[in-house]
Amino acid sequence: MTGRRAKRRTRPGWRARALAALLLVVLAGGLWLWWDLRHWRPAEAAFPDQGVQIGTGDGAVNFRTLRALGASFVYLDASDGARGQDPALGGHLAAARAAGLQVGAVHRFDPCTMADGQSANFVTMVPRDPALLPPAIELARTAGDCAERVSDAAVESELMTLINQIEMHAGKPVILKIDPDFEDRYRLAGMLDRNIWLTRTRFEPTYAGRPWLLWTANTALHTEAVDRPLRWVVARP
Repeated sequence: MTGRRAKRRTRPGWRARALAALLLVVLAGGLWLWWDLRHWRPAEAAFPDQGVQIGTGDGAVNFRTLRALGASFVYLDASDGARGQDPALGGHLAAARAAGLQVGAVHRFDPCTMADGQSANFVTMVPRDPALLPPAIELARTAGDCAERVSDAAVESELMTLINQIEMHAGKPVILKIDPDFEDRYRLAGMLDRNIWLTRTRFEPTYAGRPWLLWTANTALHTEAVDRPLRWVVARP
């Protein structure tokens, strides 16, 4: 009886140690995944052309450090809808060029606003410069948040007008930066004959149903170039 009682007493101890070991493994795996997501970017051997998307919210950026880290281009947030403007654009543009980076500009499309006001806003912020990369139009917002109802047909019509107006100013075709929610709502990636830019951290995105030109491969990359997480972008070889 004494031996049996002793064995019964030891079993809970083994279970506790096994559970502790399992929790330790899970914790270690979680920490590794957290670190990996903060620092991962695609291998340069597979994607030689890599860069970033930068806006005011990213704070002070050392573009020379970005260049040293392997960036060859940068897209700068320029305008948002008919009124939003990034006041850091001019300084970022000059600093990025001084660091030897190719530069492009991004306009954020507002489905609640007419195209004329949006293109005028973009033109005010972005110079007509053939040295700039093709402009990008970011498609993230849907018309669900508009004060008045905007039909899908109206969204598509205003977007096409905006595309034509920005292309006329830039002298080159735009790139459409399509977020998953926007594509899920409007399904325009397969209808618009423009290069596309997709987003998905760590794994190549397929939600557009066709090949991408640019890919935001990490939406929160930590680097020595800035104190805040960056949007790291690669180009298809």
